[in-house]
Amino acid sequence: METKHVLSAMSALAQESRLAVFRLLVQAGPAGMSPGKIGEQLGIPASSLSFHLKELAHASLVTPRQDGRFVIYVANFGTMNGLVGFLTENCCGGNACTPQGRCA
Repeated sequence: METKHVLSAMSALAQESRLAVFRLLVQAGPAGMSPGKIGEQLGIPASSLSFHLKELAHASLVTPRQDGRFVIYVANFGTMNGLVGFLTENCCGGNACTPQGRCA
């Protein structure tokens, strides 16, 4: 993942509501969620949620898809995994890290 894409993703996630939206969509998995359900679960007004979803989509962290009359947002797991990979790429001198954050 290129540094400019990492910075874009981290910038998008560095806001409480956007981070909550992204985590909720990760939990929802490939089925994704409609903006109405996201707003309902997180208590975010539709006007604010629209802005946050646009920022997450611009950073390639979520992808909208048309489902009939509805738009469903899905977490972009490729971008998420790329970001995690970038952040851990040189961890422990190139050795795998354990889930506890220790070098293996």
